[in-house]
Amino acid sequence: LGSAGALTLSSEVTLALLGLVVAAGLIFGVTMVLPIGGADMPVVISLLNSFTGTAAAMAGFVLGNPVLIISGALVGAAGGILTKLMADAMNRSIMNIMVGGFGGGEGAAATTDDSGGTVREIGADDVAIQLAYASSVIVVPGYGLAVAQAQHAVRELAELLESKGVDVKYAIHPVAGRMPGHMNVLLAEANVPYPQLKEMEEINPEFDRCDVALVIGANDVTNPAARRPGSPVSGMPILDVDHAKSIVVIKRSMGRGYAGIDNELYTDPKTGMLFADAKDGLAALTAAVKEL
Repeated sequence: LGSAGALTLSSEVTLALLGLVVAAGLIFGVTMVLPIGGADMPVVISLLNSFTGTAAAMAGFVLGNPVLIISGALVGAAGGILTKLMADAMNRSIMNIMVGGFGGGEGAAATTDDSGGTVREIGADDVAIQLAYASSVIVVPGYGLAVAQAQHAVRELAELLESKGVDVKYAIHPVAGRMPGHMNVLLAEANVPYPQLKEMEEINPEFDRCDVALVIGANDVTNPAARRPGSPVSGMPILDVDHAKSIVVIKRSMGRGYAGIDNELYTDPKTGMLFADAKDGLAALTAAVKEL
């Protein structure tokens, strides 16, 4: 509409029309996103990305620009496919996501710490002892790992543990990070052996036999509240980290994830919180394990 106006109308009318289109777009974007639950935001962002590609393609038709048409169509198609994959991984339909809040719960303001749960802080030396003398360790990477660029640090720690006879595997949630396959790409960049990367359906039964689950910057994808009807994240597929014999979470703070709720895993009696940047925390663990 704005492109058509720019080609056919006077400059004053064109500016007014473009301003109207921009304002309408802003209103549409805000009103579309407001009712959507926080945990669904990665899906919505992907959908909006698809819309931008479609809009670019439409502008290409108006301007008669084949390059704009092709590039816009590619972005729109890729964004649409990614949106569908992410929605499927969250066990939800795109329509269900767009209509309202996540899982039909009480809203993103719900918390779990109000129930009186206690967070247990743990030091790097204590974690190193648990890891070094474990038979099996499952690493659960999340967005915090990506932000800290700690993929090489986690591989170094894993190789050190393997040299001590520890079986190390990586639990990959379909939407960990900001897109499907985000963790796979990061760990592949660090030359982590592909057979060690286990998808959610494959790795979940192994948590029951796992000595230590090492969670690095993952939040909503490990929240046991997803199993409870009425929770804001109810129905979301999660990694069964709480089934492990011992749990260590490396996290900078008690900040919430996209869903905007506290993670019940953090108040589990089996969980120890190592408050640190993912890269610094892993480096401290590696140094501590080497000293054992």
